[in-house]
Amino acid sequence: MTFAPNAPGAWEGNGAIDGSSNAEQTRDRVSLAARAASSKLGRDTLVLGVENLLGLTDAFVITSGANPRQVHTISDEVERQLKLAGAGGPRSVEGLDDARWVLMDYGDFIVHVFLEEARLFYDLEHLWGDAPCWSWDDQAEELVTT
Repeated sequence: MTFAPNAPGAWEGNGAIDGSSNAEQTRDRVSLAARAASSKLGRDTLVLGVENLLGLTDAFVITSGANPRQVHTISDEVERQLKLAGAGGPRSVEGLDDARWVLMDYGDFIVHVFLEEARLFYDLEHLWGDAPCWSWDDQAEELVTT
């Protein structure tokens, strides 16, 4: 599968029950997660296409909040919006206790919500620097190539 958030038809994958491909569903869910994070003022929200580097998942959605309460709020909103869209809840969630780094595993993508200083420390963008990267554009309400 090729991860290309805004290129319908560029995604390949097995057909899903509703007729859309798994790749298109992933693209839609990743975009929805990024939009939800942005709606709660998630900072520097971006998506890394890691499917060719990691093999366990297709994408990381990465965002950050200014304090633990905001990290919690962003995580809650991502989960709420995905459930409302019929995507269900995450398979697992880690890090809600201290809300420094919340990891939400949705199988085909993982949402990382960091406190800003934790994001700088772990620097996933640099660690996965070979991955294609898209940032969330609030004005266009879509992922754009960075």
